Amino acid sequence: MSTLDQQFVEYIVKSLVEHPDDVIVERIIDEKGVLLSLTVNPEDLGRVIGKRGVTAQSLRTLLRALGTKNDARYNLKIVNNDDDRESYTISSDDRADESVQNSSEVVVENDEPEASDYAKKARKELAELDDLDI
Repeated sequence: MSTLDQQFVEYIVKSLVEHPDDVIVERIIDEKGVLLSLTVNPEDLGRVIGKRGVTAQSLRTLLRALGTKNDARYNLKIVNNDDDRESYTISSDDRADESVQNSSEVVVENDEPEASDYAKKARKELAELDDLDI
């Protein structure tokens, strides 16, 4: 059974991607707040992140609004299951410096031995995002 926040993220992401059946949103609650892990088809990863992380930042803004309404802090982890460089996490927290330092995680899951050109471009965008001060 999915919650309102899972349905919210799932609806938005399914509207963006070419493979909506591959969208999975998992929810974990801990002392830091609510963690939503978003998994999409490797070919759709670039669409979810967007150029320079603009789409991911927009998802962060929407989650911040939902968190304000529900008195909760939301974190979104976009899982890349196509490479050793695994995830890009964005936080719904307003404290930019602290959320950037505390929000990047590396998880190792590699489901596919060869990556498509689109996935390679998405990984390159992820690497460039690590160098940005958001």
